[in-house]
Amino acid sequence: MTEYSPTSVALAFVEAINGHHLPAMVQLMTEDHLFIDSLGAQMRGRQEMRAAWIGYTVMIPDYHVAVEQVLTSGDTVALFGKASGTCTTDGKLLPKNRWEIPAAWRLLVRDGRIAEWQVYADNEPVRSIIAAGA
Repeated sequence: MTEYSPTSVALAFVEAINGHHLPAMVQLMTEDHLFIDSLGAQMRGRQEMRAAWIGYTVMIPDYHVAVEQVLTSGDTVALFGKASGTCTTDGKLLPKNRWEIPAAWRLLVRDGRIAEWQVYADNEPVRSIIAAGA
């Protein structure tokens, strides 16, 4: 079996997210994958996250993670950068619904897969767009 560094696994996951490649994202998650959103809500399980990512990409089909800095300590990887996307309105990507926010992500890598993905961001701009009807 090929061994991968925690950093390369984390960046492969981001590449899969940015490429909107759901099969690759799912393959890179452990069966007991834990997702923690910016408000602290948690979701556990690879298949549960598969369904969640499908819903998220319908709502924000151009979601993108821009990594500007990577810090690694053992199996933990911290990514710093920006998240961006456009909330859909009736299937349309309107410029007024575009957002970009500073963000950070903490990942725990186990056996070459993402065991935990935690988001740190102020998602109020996104919630405001959604509340306004996007």
